[in-house]
Amino acid sequence: MKILILGAGPCGLGAAHHLNKLGHTDWHLFERNRHVGGLSASFLDDNGFTWDVGGHVLFSHYDYFDRAIAEALGDSYYEHQRESWIRILQRWVPYPFQNNVRYLPDDALQECVSGLRNLSGSPDRTTNFRDWMDTVFGSGIVKYFMEPYNRKVWGVPLETMSKEWIAERISVVDLARIERNIAEQRDDLSWGPNNVFRFPEYGGTGTIYESIAKPLHERIHLKHEMTEIDLDQKRVIFSNGRTEPYDVLINTSPLDLLVSRCRTIPEQVADAAGDLVHNGGLIAGLGFEGLRDDSRCWMYFPENNSPFYRVTNFHNYSRFNVPHGDCSKYFSLMCETTYSSYKPEDKTGIVEATLQGLVNSGMIDEEQKQQVASHYLIDIPYSYPVPTLGRDKALATIQPYLESRSVYSRGRFGAWKYEVGNMDHSFMQGVELVDRLLSGKPECTLNGLAG
Repeated sequence: MKILILGAGPCGLGAAHHLNKLGHTDWHLFERNRHVGGLSASFLDDNGFTWDVGGHVLFSHYDYFDRAIAEALGDSYYEHQRESWIRILQRWVPYPFQNNVRYLPDDALQECVSGLRNLSGSPDRTTNFRDWMDTVFGSGIVKYFMEPYNRKVWGVPLETMSKEWIAERISVVDLARIERNIAEQRDDLSWGPNNVFRFPEYGGTGTIYESIAKPLHERIHLKHEMTEIDLDQKRVIFSNGRTEPYDVLINTSPLDLLVSRCRTIPEQVADAAGDLVHNGGLIAGLGFEGLRDDSRCWMYFPENNSPFYRVTNFHNYSRFNVPHGDCSKYFSLMCETTYSSYKPEDKTGIVEATLQGLVNSGMIDEEQKQQVASHYLIDIPYSYPVPTLGRDKALATIQPYLESRSVYSRGRFGAWKYEVGNMDHSFMQGVELVDRLLSGKPECTLNGLAG
């Protein structure tokens, strides 16, 4: 079985890693970029700052993934206790917001608690994400955090989104617990699977995937952009003129792009691909001179006084993310802004808008604004696959057709399932697909059975 893999992100490298472990030698991986890692790559800018493609943290649901990471990193990593906060109403509220509303001004606090006490309707009977929020969190929490924050993150009308993706992504509400936290003035911080996470000592998140790829380099081909797939002849055509035949094709590139580049695709499949929705992201990395005494890992920003929805104290993840590993002289803030057709952003002005947003939200002062030592902008045309109301119907048309033609599309954008799109999920989608192809085992992660 000759297996071709498109894309050297976590999913494609997961498949390649597992094929190598199993001793299957008839495979090749093709990547359009000059580097591996996909959305988990890292970059060193001209001034010595390291940047990730967004705020990745390393945690896992899988022993297999843990072993692969251990092989890649050895002992060269830091382990952190998550400390994440929400900036709102000119104060900091610990994450998750709904469990720590005691930090709010009294009028907003009472509005949030009143909304919880007066919940009506059943979450099970709601038809979209926006309605689900109202029945789970009440009007106050939705008004102050859930609606504005999710609007900034997704960049689409929340009424167009399904509620089915939520699972462990959002901490739901326990009113008695919240009232106890308020009465006892108690912080409630440990929710979620990433409350402890690891981060590489050197090279950012991308060093993980560079290490995984290194022993496989003879079968990994960079600077190969797929331009066409001939489903009948089972061959892939690349922009450099190379043509490769396959028995099985594993795709990890965006599913809608894959469909658009297939010859003789049925109209209903093409139409279904047109129903898939995604947003883009602008990652503004800002390196500063000076010392930042702030233990927070990352912070959420629901208000409209800044373009970004999340900022990471990236120097806190590893001191080697700043020049010479010297956090007494430098710090780095990584700021994430969503754009879409519903939420356009001025890419030429985003760095300046981000700087002003950092001032507006109290992250830096005017003096620090003048102490920028470096800025680095990463434009991600495909940032999040949006779990819209029509997504599952579209996937139910596209994926069976492709698999009938020996094409298997997996990974964050290959499978188009945000809820199983973390690094560990994506890596294991590649591993589990190889097991299915070679020995008929089920794909648990793709089908929502991870953990």
